[in-house]
Amino acid sequence: MEIITQIEKAKKGDQTAFTFLLNHYWNEVYGFILKRTENETSAEDITIETFSKAFDKIATYNPEFQFNTWLISIAKNVHIDLLRKKKSSLFVEITDKEDQKAYNIADTTPSAEDELITEQNLSRLLRYIKELKPHYQEVIQLRYFQEMSYQEIATTINEPLSNIKVKLLRAKKLLAEIIRNKR
Repeated sequence: MEIITQIEKAKKGDQTAFTFLLNHYWNEVYGFILKRTENETSAEDITIETFSKAFDKIATYNPEFQFNTWLISIAKNVHIDLLRKKKSSLFVEITDKEDQKAYNIADTTPSAEDELITEQNLSRLLRYIKELKPHYQEVIQLRYFQEMSYQEIATTINEPLSNIKVKLLRAKKLLAEIIRNKR
């Protein structure tokens, strides 16, 4: 029942609901794609793109189907598209209209992860950040040390805005887990 409530909140643009859905379904989508790609980096990129697309198109989700089934079908399509294109880049361009829609889901309110990260001693925090994968280190560094906006980060690393949001969300979650485990 809680999933349905979170989906409805997400349809209304609730950032906390997006975070809940991302956390709840990340491992399932990532595991599915990892089996198909047999490559952790590709699986992670495809999973990020899947959530990005899902959040952009959540209004079209049909509750007659399981939410995880819908996510898996998006993941399959993202993977198939990438195989068809056979490009080195794992990201698709999105239009300004979609960019604006993704921008509207941003929430600048500090999350529990943000507060936990902020509490940490800077040198210790830098050690923890080095434990993240390089692409997560990069978005954390740009956001929190160079204080770039989501849009500036998207422009700097040439990725769609919605991908940046999902990457930052994931990076903050992983960093918060590292901090908790080190306490």
